[in-house]
Parts: sequence; structure tokens; C-alpha cells
Amino acid sequence: MARLTVLTWPDEALRIVAKPVDYFDQGLAQLVDDLFETMYAEKGVGLAATQVGVDRRLLVVDCGQDEREPYALINPELESYEGELIWPEGCLSIPGVRADVTRHAHIVVRYKDHSGLDHKLSANGLLAVCLQHEIDHLDGKMYFDRLGMLERRSVLNAYRDYLDTKDDEKDDDV
Repeated sequence: MARLTVLTWPDEALRIVAKPVDYFDQGLAQLVDDLFETMYAEKGVGLAATQVGVDRRLLVVDCGQDEREPYALINPELESYEGELIWPEGCLSIPGVRADVTRHAHIVVRYKDHSGLDHKLSANGLLAVCLQHEIDHLDGKMYFDRLGMLERRSVLNAYRDYLDTKDDEKDDDV
């Protein structure tokens, strides 16, 4: 397995709409393993292939709180949804900031596993939010795209401040 580099905003690759996966081989299984390794190392609960510069419709999630509950979804499609909830979201591609985002409360997602077999996953709460967040990445969207103009500006300003703080910390280390 290999830890991959997570792209951060404003990397243009984060705006690419991913292409469907049409191969189910050992290389795909390795990519799934690498995505999980990277997600766990970064202490995330989800990671889309586009976040590591891979232009394919593949995501991994693990929202288990007490024990691991990993899912790898290939070519995921939102089949149905209902209700609404507001959840404080963060993102490995825009670290250091969070915002309340409105999402569907209950979803059903159709997808393939790494062997090409069809599945459906019904999700509520954090898992539903995480799946929607990662599917957005596959569609070239960031969570702040779902915010109003003022909220979006606030998130991006907070992110710039976060980056400035990180830069100041690096300067202090020299």
C-alpha cells in the first residue's frame, strides 16, 4: 500500500468531473487500498479519488465511531433521498475550516465494489453526509459550493487565515 498526496484547494484537479471506472482489476483494488491508507493517515472519514488526482468515480468512507466500517464505492449514483439535515462539514482538501452544510438526511446509493459487483447502500446521519460530500468531489464540487455567498466567502477567508498561520509556523521553524 502507498500513502497518496491529498490535493488542497485551489488545485484545479478538484474541479474535474471524474470519469466512470470501466476496469475491475488488481490495479483498482490497489487504488482502493491506497485511498483507505491515505484517508486513515489523514484522520478523515471519506476520500474521493479526485482528491488525490485520480480522474475516476471511486470513493472510500469509514464513519465507524467505535470500530471500522469501511466502504469502497465505485461509480456511485444517488438513487433516492429524503429529508434534510444540517451537518458541520470539514474536508481534507480544505483543512482547518468547517461549515454547516444542508444535506439529504436519508439516501440510497447504487454502486459497484472493486470486483464489479452491484450493491445498494442505505445511509442516514454522518454516513449519508459523508457519501454526499464525496460524490460531490467526484462531480467537481466542494462543500462550500453548497453555501450562500456570504458563508462561502467566510469559509474561504478562514481557509486563507489557516494557510497564513501554517506559513507563519514554517517561518518560525527556520
